[in-house]
Amino acid sequence: MPDDMRRQGFETLAIHAGQEPERTTGAVVVPIFQTSTFAQEAVGKHKGYEYARTGNPTRHALETCLAALEAGEWGLAFASGMAATDAVAHLLSSGDHVVMGDDVYGGTYRLFARVFDRLGVTLTAVDMRDPRTVRRALRKRTRIVWIETPTNPMLKVVDIAAVTGLARKAGAISIVDNTFASPYLQQPLRLGADLVLHSTTKYIGGHSDVVGGMIVGVSEDLRDRLAFIQNAAGGVPGPLDAWLVLRGAKTLAVRMDRHSANGQAIAEWLIDHPRVTAVNYPGLPSHHGHDLARRQMRAFGGMLSFELKGGEAAAKRMAARTRIFALAESLGGVESLIEVPLAMTHGSVRGTKLAPPPGLVRLSVGLESLEDLIADLARAIGSGDPSGPKASRPRPGALASRV
Repeated sequence: MPDDMRRQGFETLAIHAGQEPERTTGAVVVPIFQTSTFAQEAVGKHKGYEYARTGNPTRHALETCLAALEAGEWGLAFASGMAATDAVAHLLSSGDHVVMGDDVYGGTYRLFARVFDRLGVTLTAVDMRDPRTVRRALRKRTRIVWIETPTNPMLKVVDIAAVTGLARKAGAISIVDNTFASPYLQQPLRLGADLVLHSTTKYIGGHSDVVGGMIVGVSEDLRDRLAFIQNAAGGVPGPLDAWLVLRGAKTLAVRMDRHSANGQAIAEWLIDHPRVTAVNYPGLPSHHGHDLARRQMRAFGGMLSFELKGGEAAAKRMAARTRIFALAESLGGVESLIEVPLAMTHGSVRGTKLAPPPGLVRLSVGLESLEDLIADLARAIGSGDPSGPKASRPRPGALASRV
C-alpha cells in the first residue's frame, strides 16, 4: 500500500483506494470492463491484461480497495466466499492438518470435513475462546489455523492476537474469516493474522444483490500461491459483480455504524424478554467475550442470535411470523433477515457436537427504523413489551477510526 494511502482514514480509502478517475474519459466511477479478453499490441506485449479470468481492471480496483481497508498489501477477489475458502484449502496437501473453530459457518466446515477429508486432509474443531485448546490441538502437520470471530451463529469472540501467535510458532498459516465484523469493525492483519477472508456477499456488498469473496494478505509468497490457484481454478467474479461489491464498500462505514446501533438496542431488548432464554451479542456486558471485543473491534456489529423457550419448533414458528425481518439465509444487507441456523445455514452439522442449539434464532439486523424492528420481533415472539430502548445514533466521529 502506498504511504499516502496508509495515512488516510477508512472512509476516504473506501471511496478512493484503487478508484482513480478513468484515464480515457475522466469518469469518476470505475467502469465495468465487460470483456472476456484484451487486445495485445504484439505477441506477449499488452497493457497489463490478457484474459479476464486472469485479470480485469474492475476486479483489480476492488482488490486494491479491500486490501487498503484491511491494511493489507494485496487482495484477491473470488466468485463467492466459498470459492475464496476453497482457494485457501488448496494450499494443503494430503496428510496436512487444520485446526478450526467449533462454531463456524456450516459451509466452511462442510468443505473441510466432507470434501478435503477425502483428499487426506484432517480437521480438528475446538472452542477457540480458550487459546489453550488451540495449543493442544496443534500437530506437526498442522498447516492452517482457521479463525472466525465473532463466530457464526453463536457470536463467540476469539482472541486474534493470541491464536495467530500460536499458529505462527507452530509454522501454520492463520486465517481469519472477518465476514461478521467487516474491515470497518475489525482488522485481523494488524493483530497478527496471515490472511483475512470475506464473503463480500455480506456487509461489504451490503445490498443482497451480489455474491462474492475476497482474500487479503501481506506475504507476497502467499499472494503468488493463491493467485496461481485463483487463475488455475478460475473461481473469479465477473466485472459487474466486482463493480457492485466496490460500490457497496463506499458506504460500509456509515452502514456499519447503523447496523451496530440497531443491533445493540435489539440485543438489550431481547435480553429482558420472558420467552428468550439467552442472547448472544458481544455488545452486552454479560457476553463472555465483551471485554475482548471492546479491545479488538470498533463496535459490535449487526449480527446476534438468541434462544427461545420451546426449542426448534418455537424458533421456526417465530421466524415464520416476522413481517419486516425476511426469513432468508445470508446476512449483512440493508434489510433485516431472520433464520433458524440448525434448519438452514448449519444443517450440515446437525447431529454433531458442533450443532447450534435447536431453539436458536439468528438475526441480521438491518437499517430499518429500530422501533419497527422491535415491534416486528415482539409480534412474532408473541409476548413482551414492544417498546424497547431507542438506538443511540452515533454522533459524527463518535466511532472514530482506530486504524
